[in-house]
Amino acid sequence: MAAKNTKRRKGMMDKIDRSTEVAVEDAVKALKECASAKFDETVEISMNLGIDPRHSDQQVRGVVQLPHGTGKTVRVAVFAKGDKADEAKAAGADIVGAEDLAERIQGGEMNFDRCVATPDMMAIVGRLGKVLGPRGLMPNPKLGTVTPDVETAVKAAKGGEVTFRAEKAGVVHAGIGKASFSEEQLADNVRAFVKAISNAKPSGAKGTYIKKVSVSSTMGPGMSLEIGSATDAA
Repeated sequence: MAAKNTKRRKGMMDKIDRSTEVAVEDAVKALKECASAKFDETVEISMNLGIDPRHSDQQVRGVVQLPHGTGKTVRVAVFAKGDKADEAKAAGADIVGAEDLAERIQGGEMNFDRCVATPDMMAIVGRLGKVLGPRGLMPNPKLGTVTPDVETAVKAAKGGEVTFRAEKAGVVHAGIGKASFSEEQLADNVRAFVKAISNAKPSGAKGTYIKKVSVSSTMGPGMSLEIGSATDAA
């Protein structure tokens, strides 16, 4: 059976012309047909932008709520005390603490995917910048992760909210679903992500902003999307 699946997947991949841009619906259909791993493969999107993130007026960073979530279980850590700590736990936070949580993180405990903090905790969280920053986990007011409304922040993180940030080469990438999602769900998520990046266009961006959009699954081929198709009805 494994050999049959491998042969089938190779046949599907051979049919894909990765030098040609394809419509979103065709791409997600092909991704699902090629996904034959024993696990539920993650579908990822990558966007090449016409920016230079080294300049402060060309930063692309933000958050998007995918209409169908990511299919991934997200572990959320929250810096809070008292009633806010109780609120975070009730909302489903996996780890809640203050000075004790900071000590655990400094000791190497990083078993979470998102980090939220109430404003009064930032004096403590600020000392963790060198640890959380490089991993993209530093709470930020612009991303809604420094907020007194920890309940909303935790539920959003667990409900399919995705943060994004352009890397040095002007590339943004993120997981936007699973191969088990329907074609319609994946197409919706692709367009929601592309729209969020489009809306985050910085003031310093000149010329063509979105240069290339591609999608792939964990074990499958990458395919370039028709940019117009990725922005239609977004």
